[in-house]
Amino acid sequence: MDIDETKGKIVSVLKRIYDPEIPVDIYELGLIYDINLDEHGIADIVMTLTSPNCPVADSIVNEVIVKIKEIDEIIDVNMQLTFDPPWDSSMASEVAQLQLGIL
Repeated sequence: MDIDETKGKIVSVLKRIYDPEIPVDIYELGLIYDINLDEHGIADIVMTLTSPNCPVADSIVNEVIVKIKEIDEIIDVNMQLTFDPPWDSSMASEVAQLQLGIL
């Protein structure tokens, strides 16, 4: 397995998952803090949400896990949800900030 190529596939998947309240994907929003992948196909994802009180938190986290597991090279996903540091709009990519009208 090519780890860099598989990480690219993970990023591609994450760019197709949207926060239901914001019309920007979770990757460009900066909700993904870290992606690690070992040679056995175990992906460790550290992510946050725009708010600790997000009413759809479970569905977003589950969607991330399910869709990453659909990648052939991925055997399992370990998800860590964190709010440290808390998300703010400065964590979003320039593309996302333009879409949100921040820039």
